[in-house]
Amino acid sequence: MDESARLMTVLRPVRAGNAFEETVERLLQAIKLGVVPPGGKLPPERELAVRLGISRVTLREAIRALSDAGYLDVRRGRYGGAFVTYVPPEPDAGELRQAVARMGMAELSDALTFRLAVECGAAQVLAASALTPEQRAVLAGRLSDLNGAALEDYRRLDTAFHLSIAELTGSTLLTATCADARSRVSDLLNAIPMLQVNLDHAATQHRAIADAIFAGDPDAARQAVAEHLEGTAALLRAFLS
Repeated sequence: MDESARLMTVLRPVRAGNAFEETVERLLQAIKLGVVPPGGKLPPERELAVRLGISRVTLREAIRALSDAGYLDVRRGRYGGAFVTYVPPEPDAGELRQAVARMGMAELSDALTFRLAVECGAAQVLAASALTPEQRAVLAGRLSDLNGAALEDYRRLDTAFHLSIAELTGSTLLTATCADARSRVSDLLNAIPMLQVNLDHAATQHRAIADAIFAGDPDAARQAVAEHLEGTAALLRAFLS
C-alpha cells in the first residue's frame, strides 16, 4: 500500500458534532506517524474533505490551525498545497520523562496494552491468510526499507512496517485501530534514545515477525509481535527509571 492509500486509511470519517477538533486530530495523527513525511504534501483539499466527510470550510480551518502551530506550510498557486513541516524532535531521555509525565503512568500502561492487543491480533490474522506474491513483496519491502533506514527516518519507516501488517489484512478498521494505538505512544517512541544494540535487536525481532507471517504461522506471528512490543515497553521503563 502506498503512502496515499495509507493516508486515506488513517484519515477515516469524523463525527459531525466535533468536526473541527477531530479533523485536526486525524491530520495530526497522519503527520506524527510519518504517513506524510516531512516535506510531503497532503492530498488535494477536495479529496480530503470527501474522505473525512466534512465541508471544505472545516478542512481549511483545521489546516490553518496546524499551519499556525507549525505542522504545515500552506502554499498557494499552481504548485501549492499543504506541506508537512513537522520534524520529530531528537531522541532525548529527558523529553521521554516529560512526555510520560504529561500522559501519566496509568494512561501509558493502558496505551501499551492496547497496542499489544491490536498489533498481535493483526499479525495473527495476516499469518492465517493466504498471502499473495504482491502482499509478500509489500511486507518484504517495508522490512528492507526499515533495515536500511537512516536514523532520522527510522521511526517513520518503523511505523510503516508495523502498519503494513494491519493494512495487508485488508481490514480498514483494523488498520485505523493500529494507527490509533501507535499514535498514542508515538511521542514516547520518538523520544527513546537510539542505541545501536537496541536497533540490532529490533531488526532481529522484525525479521522474526515477517518470517512467521510468511510461514503462515499465526501463533508464532502473535508471539513474535508480543516479544517485540514487550521489549519496547521494557526499554521505555529502563529510560524512565
